[in-house]
Amino acid sequence: TARCCPTRASPLSGVYQHQAGIGLMTGNKNLPGYQGELGRNVMTIAEALGTAGYRSYMSGKWHVTRFTRPEGPKDNWPIQRGFEKFYGTIIGAGSFYDPATLCRGNTFITPLNDKEYQPKTYYYTDAISDNAVSFLRQHAKDSPETPLFLYVSYTTAHWPMHALPKDIAKYKGKYDEGFTPIRKKRYKRLKELGLIKQDLKLSTKSGDWEKTQNKEWEARNMEVYAAMIDNMDQGISRIVAEFKKQKTLDDTLIFYLQDNGGCAEGFGRYKSSRPYRTNYKPLGRDGFQTKIWPPMQTRDGRPVRNGPDAMAGPANSFTGV
Repeated sequence: TARCCPTRASPLSGVYQHQAGIGLMTGNKNLPGYQGELGRNVMTIAEALGTAGYRSYMSGKWHVTRFTRPEGPKDNWPIQRGFEKFYGTIIGAGSFYDPATLCRGNTFITPLNDKEYQPKTYYYTDAISDNAVSFLRQHAKDSPETPLFLYVSYTTAHWPMHALPKDIAKYKGKYDEGFTPIRKKRYKRLKELGLIKQDLKLSTKSGDWEKTQNKEWEARNMEVYAAMIDNMDQGISRIVAEFKKQKTLDDTLIFYLQDNGGCAEGFGRYKSSRPYRTNYKPLGRDGFQTKIWPPMQTRDGRPVRNGPDAMAGPANSFTGV
């Protein structure tokens, strides 16, 4: 569908998003189909598979409830909707370096106080992939003969444009000439691969790169976007490798779906009209990140900058798609 949480509500429940209670977003419109909450009149795929003996695990964003505070209510959180283990975020978006509503099971955590996962550099996409692999390994130890369902729910490629320097470096300069050269190369490659018909005409391009303002910033946005997808692909590869290692890949069905790609939301694409606040206090080890867009701060107390004066990628930047 056109938005993120309705898209997730449908495959989770097996019905159209309005039937699942999330016809638009997670706000309650007090109308049938627009409750902003995954309905109790539907079963999640995890609940349904549980009746067939499956064990279900989830790593990633939930985003099918309007109750996102640490105290809940939690009756519509993953653990209460059929998942045995859950690592991820309840809300729909946020910093990739310090995600809001980060949970393990039913308990709010931070990247610094999570006892089970302490990487050298925290990046949410990596965290989703790594915890998914951990669930697979634990399942293999606990009940290797039992079938499993794993829901890996990335926030990539959702805003903000955050990516690790090592991934961004791969795409340095790739978009400096604008979108047209990349478009032509991909069009040619699709034909070579036989994915589109040879006589299919390339559609008229939108926009004019020569008239585009802030070219360096726009090219950087594309570099970071590509890096985000690259990192997700790396994580999916690690998950597939774990299935191979356990010799279960041939018995595993893998689906990939994407929400919010190319979404026309302008969050962070415009420079703040107010001076950035400079008196933030660091959140420390246990303070929860409560914001998902500016005005906000990084965990170490820096203001998050947005618009063309802030190059996308690091934790103190915020750019929309």
